[in-house]
Amino acid sequence: MNALKYLVLLFSLLLFACTSIEMKSDSKLVGFTEQGKASFYASKYQFRKTASGERFNQFANTAAHKNLPFGTKVKVTNVKNGKSTVVKINDRGPFVKGRIIDLSSSAFSDIGDTDLGVIDVKIEVVE
Repeated sequence: MNALKYLVLLFSLLLFACTSIEMKSDSKLVGFTEQGKASFYASKYQFRKTASGERFNQFANTAAHKNLPFGTKVKVTNVKNGKSTVVKINDRGPFVKGRIIDLSSSAFSDIGDTDLGVIDVKIEVVE
């Protein structure tokens, strides 16, 4: 039983260390901004696995970015109306030239009309 307790403790410490390292590296990104176009996922992607391994959910505030780390929180602001929402990066993309972020339809509708399909946004990494 002592060996099991030791393994659980060791695993917990490793997990904590990995989480701490990830948080430290993300803190360097806080304040990073980018401006460009945002689109949203088609409904056919509902429940498919994202690049992070999570299942995609149109009703969650999530997004795809080409290279921000998974789990990064990003404030997305519609430059035309000033509305903003915060999303978590859990996928890779978009893979269309000129687009910087793909949002869940829920997140997109928080800041713009989904009938538009694509809007101009500014993104900023937040804590």
